[in-house]
Amino acid sequence: MHLSIMSMPMSPLQQVLLLFAIIIFASKGAGALSKRFGQPAVLGELLVGLVLGPTLLNMMHWPIFTESEVLEHLVKYLAELGVIFLMFLAGLETDLKEMKRVGLAATTGATGGVVLPFVAGALIAHYFGYEWFPSIFIGTVLTATSVSISAQTLLELGQLRSKEGTTILGAAVVDDVMGIIVLSVVIAAHAASGGDASAPLWWVCVKMVAYFGAIIAFGNYAVPKLVRWAGRWPGSETGFAMAIVLALLYGWSAEAIGQVAAITGAYTLGVLIGEHHDLKHQVTEKVSVLAYGFFVPVFFVSIGLEADAVRALQANFWLAIWIVLASIVAKVIGSGIGVKVVGFTTNESIRVGIGMISRGEVALIVANIGLAAKVINSEIFSVMVLMTLVTTLVTPLLLRGVFKQEHATH
Repeated sequence: MHLSIMSMPMSPLQQVLLLFAIIIFASKGAGALSKRFGQPAVLGELLVGLVLGPTLLNMMHWPIFTESEVLEHLVKYLAELGVIFLMFLAGLETDLKEMKRVGLAATTGATGGVVLPFVAGALIAHYFGYEWFPSIFIGTVLTATSVSISAQTLLELGQLRSKEGTTILGAAVVDDVMGIIVLSVVIAAHAASGGDASAPLWWVCVKMVAYFGAIIAFGNYAVPKLVRWAGRWPGSETGFAMAIVLALLYGWSAEAIGQVAAITGAYTLGVLIGEHHDLKHQVTEKVSVLAYGFFVPVFFVSIGLEADAVRALQANFWLAIWIVLASIVAKVIGSGIGVKVVGFTTNESIRVGIGMISRGEVALIVANIGLAAKVINSEIFSVMVLMTLVTTLVTPLLLRGVFKQEHATH
C-alpha cells in the first residue's frame, strides 16, 4: 500500500508540498538530535542536508519528484531568501555601541583572525592550480567566524563572561563586519573583471562607496520613519511587512546598484534598524519566526543538496586536507597573535584563537554566494562545506580541552 501511494503520479503542487515538508522536518529533527548530543543544531542541519543530497540519497532525483529541475530552482531561490533574512537578523543583533566598548583586544584579535586565514586560504588554493579570483574567494570564506557555537560552549563551561569569553564575543562581531567588507570588495572586483571595459575596478569601488553612503544616510533618516508610519496602517503586521519590504529592497539594490552581495544590503539595514530599540525588539522577534521556521531550514538543507562530499574528496583530497588544516591553524595563530600583542598571556591567546575557529552558517553563506556568482565551482563549494563541518565539530571539543586544562593547573 505504502509503495503504491509513493509510486502514484503527483501534481507539481503536491511535489512542492511533500518536498518542503521533508526538508523542514529533516532539518529541525536533525538539529534537535544534534543538540541532544551536545553539538550545535547547525551541525545536524548540515549533515542531514548531505544525507539527502547527492552525497548519499540524492533526494531531488527520486522518481516521485518528476519536476526535479523546477523544484531545484525553487529550493535555491527560497534558500537565498533564507540567507537574506539570516543576515538581516545578524545586522539587527549587531550592537555598534558594544563594538566600541569591546576594546582593542577584540579588534586586533578579529584582524589577525581575518588576515591570516584569508592569506593562507588564497595561497593554498593558488598552489593547487586555481586562478587568483577563486583562490581569493576561498580565502574570503576562511575569514568567517560563527560565534554561536563558541558562545554556547563557553556558557556551559561558565566562561562566557571571562576575559577570553568577552574578547571572543567582541572579536566575532568585528570579524563579521570585516568579513562583509572583504566579501563586498571581492564581489566588486569580480564584477569589474567581467569584461566590461567601461567599468574598471576603481570606478566599481567609487560606486560601492557612494552606494553605502546613500543607503546609510537613507537608513538613518527614512527607515525608522517608514517602519513606524507603516505600523499605523489598518491591517495586520503592517510595520513588520514594511521592514521585510525594505530588507528585500536593500538586498536588491546592493546587487543592482552597489555591485556587492545582496546580503550586504540586508545586513546593513539590520544594523540601522538595530540602533532603534523599539523597532529592533519588534522586528527581530518576528523575522526570527519567519526565518527559522521556514527559510533558514531550507537554506541549510540546500547546502547539502548542492554538495557532493564524496566526489569533492575524490577530486580534491589534498586541497581539502590543507584547507581544513589552514582553517583551524590560521585562525588560532592569527587571532591568538592579535590578542597577544595587546597583553594577553600565551594560554589566554590560545583560548581566544580556538574560540574563533568555528565557521558555521557565516562561511556557508559566503560560499553559497561564490557558487551562485560562479566564482567557485561545485567541487570547491563541497570542500567549503566539509571545512565548515570540521570546524563546527572541533571548536567545542578544543574549547572544553583548553579550559579544563586551565582548571587542572590551578
